[in-house]
Amino acid sequence: MPPYDRNNIFARILRGELPCKKVYEDAFALAFRDIRPLAPVHVLVIPKGEYVSQADFCAEAPAELLVGFWRAVAKVAKDLGLEPDGYRMVANHGPNGGQLVFHFHVHLFGGRQMSHRMGNAPEPEQK
Repeated sequence: MPPYDRNNIFARILRGELPCKKVYEDAFALAFRDIRPLAPVHVLVIPKGEYVSQADFCAEAPAELLVGFWRAVAKVAKDLGLEPDGYRMVANHGPNGGQLVFHFHVHLFGGRQMSHRMGNAPEPEQK
């Protein structure tokens, strides 16, 4: 994994240098709408801190940030009305996992039926 880049787009959003369509913010996390949504509801939730990936976040973040972040993720899903019908959470890890911005973040997708097929996996008959 690359080292944390303080000029990545999410770091700049956290510092208020770039705008976002904020849906939630607290001491632990910021949630905002994705600029290229892949579902009727597509929100990104990012922790407040310099963490490249989930592994980095889990290894280095203080316990209160870990708990506060995941509670924020759950609150955003509830506040957006995603709980009754369900939603998908995705956190890409590294280049092979499809991570484009190396600041740990979770995608929340909802508002429609999600396929059981994950990522770019081949259809079962294609293997």
